[in-house]
Amino acid sequence: MFENTGRTEIGNLGEFGLIDHLTKNIQLNHSTTIKGAGDDAAVIDFKGKKTLISTDMLLEGVHFDLAFTPLKHLGYKAIQVNLSDIYAMNGMASHVTVSLGFSSKFSVEAVEELYSGMLLACKKYNIDLIGGDTCASKQGLVISVTSIGYADEKDIVYRNGAEEGDLICVSGDLGGAYMGLQLLEREKQVFLANPQIQPDLEGKDYIIERQLKPEARIDIIDLLKKLKIKPTAMIDISDGLASEILHITSQSGKGCKVYEEKIPLDPQTVEMAREFGLDPTVCALSGGEDYELLFTIKQADYDKLKHDVDISVIGHITDSGAGNYLISKSGNAHELKAQGWNAFKK
Repeated sequence: MFENTGRTEIGNLGEFGLIDHLTKNIQLNHSTTIKGAGDDAAVIDFKGKKTLISTDMLLEGVHFDLAFTPLKHLGYKAIQVNLSDIYAMNGMASHVTVSLGFSSKFSVEAVEELYSGMLLACKKYNIDLIGGDTCASKQGLVISVTSIGYADEKDIVYRNGAEEGDLICVSGDLGGAYMGLQLLEREKQVFLANPQIQPDLEGKDYIIERQLKPEARIDIIDLLKKLKIKPTAMIDISDGLASEILHITSQSGKGCKVYEEKIPLDPQTVEMAREFGLDPTVCALSGGEDYELLFTIKQADYDKLKHDVDISVIGHITDSGAGNYLISKSGNAHELKAQGWNAFKK
């Protein structure tokens, strides 16, 4: 990497020079990688496994705000949110490609910082970065990541396999990423109004990390394999719990009952929601970006995971005619509606 502390213009290297510079230290760890970055295409051999592929884009001003998102954290998050999609299929992620679009306001050092976060995520999750592209952008920073993984056909879990009577489970806790975003947005507005005021983030590390540096739940996939549980349906929670549950029930042709009192909430999330005058349950249902796993299991598998503190059973699948309902703490039934993240809403 560059040793000077000044700014290096990307134009000094050119597109191919920049790609060479960013990728020269990439190490390949998977035997499935026959050829990585540096040719017209990468070559992967999964030796009889089914291949899983997912792509996501992150756009400046839509998915992230550089006013409070460090580039290294952004790079890390860009990788892991894509890996989460592979894990949500009960597969193992193994490779990514990364394409970047950026304007002249970014220096080589800035792109390096972004890339260093990506490489850190790749190292943590044992991922080979095998290619990508760079180009100029007039719309701010654009990040496109394609994740690739594999699984035996018998192990793949889709969204459409939930059956009546199945238990609805979720990993971790929900709503923290949304509340972290609300806090960061508030402190940004305070700073813009008076740059002399320092951000008040003390004691809020957990919800800030949930927003800026979430973690894909490969550990849950490993746990389910260890417990010999194959979910009947699964999805990752990127757009809010309600939205994801409705994806499963609609594609499975079923309904559901979710119990408010069972939805896992971190105390810091609850405290911050109340400070903002928000209902913590609504934050969990509609906030998004938690990247936890939502899955359904057969009732017969309940005893295998009932003692795991990181998995909560929050409801059950019903027949399609019963609809989709949230049962409140007072016992009232409310129709479950998807009010989470929608990139096309104005």
